[in-house]
Amino acid sequence: MKKTILTGAAGFIGANLARRLLQEGHQLHLLLRPGDSQWRLQDILKDAQVHMLDLSEAPAVSSAVEHIRPEYIFHLAAYGAYSSQADLPRMIAANISGTANLLEACLRTGFAAFVNTGSSSEYGFKDHAPAENEWIEPNSHYAVTKAAATLYCRFTAQKHHLHIPTLRLYSVYGPYEEPTRLIPTLIVRGLQNQLPPLVNPEIQRDYVYIEDVVDAYLLAADTPHQEPGAVYNVGTGRATSLREVVEVARRILKVTAVPEWGSMLDRAWDTSIWVADNRALQKALGWQPRYDFVLGFQSTMEWLQGTSGRLQFYQSNLGRLPS
Repeated sequence: MKKTILTGAAGFIGANLARRLLQEGHQLHLLLRPGDSQWRLQDILKDAQVHMLDLSEAPAVSSAVEHIRPEYIFHLAAYGAYSSQADLPRMIAANISGTANLLEACLRTGFAAFVNTGSSSEYGFKDHAPAENEWIEPNSHYAVTKAAATLYCRFTAQKHHLHIPTLRLYSVYGPYEEPTRLIPTLIVRGLQNQLPPLVNPEIQRDYVYIEDVVDAYLLAADTPHQEPGAVYNVGTGRATSLREVVEVARRILKVTAVPEWGSMLDRAWDTSIWVADNRALQKALGWQPRYDFVLGFQSTMEWLQGTSGRLQFYQSNLGRLPS
């Protein structure tokens, strides 16, 4: 039974990873930020130990890590991934200072694996699928702070010869995703035979299902003999256009409504090319996606309909902004 720290468990990806870690018998310690919504965690809080602290406060982080003395650390806490999260000082505090405080505290106690969470936004706009060793050109404050954290983790791993990989995630979707995001919105509206406002149909993303992403986290922690500070792109390697996404939704949900393309303004981060070069992840960790988009969409729909009140919760929170 490994003592394991997980940050960011209140978020979409962290909540899914927390469940898998508990299923696999980890002694799980959740470092949660005071004030964060815990709706994703209500059914598992009794099975984990919860520590309320702000990662930007180094003494509190050091005290918690010294008490836990973890073998594994999965660092997912971040701020700025949503357009409503625009407070730059908070981005720096959470994404750079928070990462440094946690990693430095863990260096003092020792650990077997520290898995950092990066972002595909670190690359900026590219006209191809970038490899991990390509020049990064972050095009937002959030992307800059995530890139800084990745570089900090890589430098620390190489300096101390430690196991500190970073996963650069592409467009993750699935159970517990924010209600305002595209896939849950399509499902909630589609079940009412409606479609939401839509941007340019040629916008592309590499949609990777949450269970495949959780697989990548566990492989990154468990696989020995990795390059110190290795960085891995986590995506399917297939770009899916918004047009394809909507057609899948219409077919599975039997939606007769017709898409109104351009009824929503394009976002600043929209691009016609956004796809992962996942060869390093496959070669080093033996990772392969188990879900194509159709299966992942179907699985997300079934999850939304699977528990009483879950669909109603998503319906009532379509317009809620993440904090």
